[in-house]
Amino acid sequence: MTPPDPLTYATRFRGFLPVVVDVETGGFNPQTDALLEIAAVLIEMRSDGTLARGETHRYHVAPFPGANIETASLAVNGIDPHHPLRPAISEADALQRIFREVRTAIRQAECTRAVLVGHNSFFDLNFLNAAVQRTLTKRNPFHPFSSFDTATLGGVAFGQTVLMRACLAAGFEWDTGSAHSAAYDAERTADLFCIVCNQFQGVFDASRRRLAAMGPLQMEPDEGIDSPDSDLLP
Repeated sequence: MTPPDPLTYATRFRGFLPVVVDVETGGFNPQTDALLEIAAVLIEMRSDGTLARGETHRYHVAPFPGANIETASLAVNGIDPHHPLRPAISEADALQRIFREVRTAIRQAECTRAVLVGHNSFFDLNFLNAAVQRTLTKRNPFHPFSSFDTATLGGVAFGQTVLMRACLAAGFEWDTGSAHSAAYDAERTADLFCIVCNQFQGVFDASRRRLAAMGPLQMEPDEGIDSPDSDLLP
């Protein structure tokens, strides 16, 4: 029997590095509505293969010229986009700062690409991709369409799809006053992702042994989606 490969980030998620992203916005349309906050939380792997929340990177973002901002959205996230003391930077600057940290983490983990982890991840990924296109930002380390959705994971593991309820069901505290901040929501999403992955560790270990016993498999090519990009990493 062929033993499983050593457990690393590269083998845990098929070369993907999970990075939690949360955005606070001026609406629901990623093409027209403002990106107001973005946070990214790195995920660390312990020596036993379990996951833990790592460093948080969070930025206030200045609305792009002509951006739509819905009053109802501001009522939820509590952001005053024009407050004189709000330390907002441009979309391009915020993306470059976060992408730089993510590319470093990818290189250190010997992965090929990051995959976005989010609660209702399609929302965050759509806003991220729209901002990348709008700013013509290069070297985006995130997979363009794949993601890990903690609303789904929370439903499977705890029977709860709302972030607050899923976190409480998982045993985490919840601070309502801090919710709808990109950093706070991203950190709670990271905690939820880690605890679900850790609770399924035994299932993952059994699958690795099963696949190792099968020997080399003939796999369909992924048309370069998972392959390293010479323009992606420094």
